[in-house]
Amino acid sequence: MRQKTGNASTELSTAFDKAVGQVLYIEDNPANLTLMEMIIARTKGLKMITAHTAELDLDIAKTEKLYIVIMDINLPGMNGIKALEQLRKMEETQKIPVIALTANARARDIEAGEAAGFHAYLTKPVDVSTLLDSIQGALN
Repeated sequence: MRQKTGNASTELSTAFDKAVGQVLYIEDNPANLTLMEMIIARTKGLKMITAHTAELDLDIAKTEKLYIVIMDINLPGMNGIKALEQLRKMEETQKIPVIALTANARARDIEAGEAAGFHAYLTKPVDVSTLLDSIQGALN
């Protein structure tokens, strides 16, 4: 099905519409949180919970059944790369796919993110199609 958001249009496949699970989004910028809420709300089976710091992310990830984590890299306190390292150390969170969504778009930032082990490293401004493809890939 084809849906439009402003000037951007996005293909949502039938398989993605059937995705079920809980997404944790870690972001300290309210505008980015609102945008992600709008994107996730377009899917039928995904529910989003949010945290504004990596430390809250770790607490939530230990107690909630998560299917995917999406996080900014530049967070107050612990950054996203350190948070990913902590998630990989905990038995209950080590297999959760984690997608970076960040303004850090220089080649060395992308290389560092990929080396850290993110399922995907996406840059802002977000390309909704790429984000949805990355979420679908992580859920598969």
